Amino acid sequence: MQGDPLSDVLTSVRLRGAIFYYVSCDDHWVADTPPSPELADALSPGAEHVIAYHMILRGNGWVGMEGQAPARLQAGDIVMFPRGDAHVLSSAPGMRAAGGDQSWRATTRDHPQPVLIALHDGVCELDAEVPSSRASITMVCGFISCDLKPFNPLIQALPPMLHLPSSGVGAWVAPMLEQAVAESRHRRAGSAAVLERVSEMVFVDAARRCLEALPEEGGSGWLAALRDRYIGKAIALMHARPAEDWTVDELGRQVGLSRSALHERFVDCVGMPPMQYLTHWRMQLGANLMREGQASVASIAQEIGYESEAAFSRAFKRLTGQPPATWRRAQRGAG
Repeated sequence: MQGDPLSDVLTSVRLRGAIFYYVSCDDHWVADTPPSPELADALSPGAEHVIAYHMILRGNGWVGMEGQAPARLQAGDIVMFPRGDAHVLSSAPGMRAAGGDQSWRATTRDHPQPVLIALHDGVCELDAEVPSSRASITMVCGFISCDLKPFNPLIQALPPMLHLPSSGVGAWVAPMLEQAVAESRHRRAGSAAVLERVSEMVFVDAARRCLEALPEEGGSGWLAALRDRYIGKAIALMHARPAEDWTVDELGRQVGLSRSALHERFVDCVGMPPMQYLTHWRMQLGANLMREGQASVASIAQEIGYESEAAFSRAFKRLTGQPPATWRRAQRGAG
């Protein structure tokens, strides 16, 4: 780990681009996106979480979800749903789709990407496109899967709906995404891999911009904690040297706070004490080592700071519900 906690988490939770749709619509259109568990079953079986995002290439529309005011979308905007909430895209606010058979998501997941979808006259037509002379809007809909367990503090730290106006999207993001989609539509060699990588970069850029927009003092949540000059430094130290025999006293000494002040401030920001955070992060590192290599559970336990395999196993089971060896077999079976 490099002591950049955002990069550490983004790397460890295995972002994977899943499915892409190129959607074109006529004047009156609406499309519902179900919540993450349903998307995962249809688009990426075995995935723990699926994040949807939509980029408007041309035209405009509206997006809405329960508990949020409808938002106007214009060309170049990206809207993302980090927590996997259900939402609606439509030509006017407040619209809902008529329902019907939704199995097309599962049946098209192995189709060449992006899957073409035409929305016209209330009908969703696959492998079709509304002619550009008639289309009121075209957009790319992408879906990214990631891990939630043992520890992914980022997802709940992001807002349920993240609307990035074209002016707030990284200057390199929109052109890169458009180019990747254009290449894939012409079925160029390697275009599917390009789409997947670009999708991950879209999410990384959104997370980074969300972090940079936070104030340096105050606020709560994991991203706000990274901006805090004391808590952010404490988290960076634990990420940089996770196997070290940290104590709250030593962390406080290195960041310039007393033991009690660090504990209180850490709990207020992150929602858990520093040593509990360290345990969670060690479990995430241990999970990655078990998933990606052949090392024994005992050697992994030692590498991430545990003196005994038994202590590591107890902590791991508390977070995942399974002993490490059982979890490793299940992960390999799913893979």
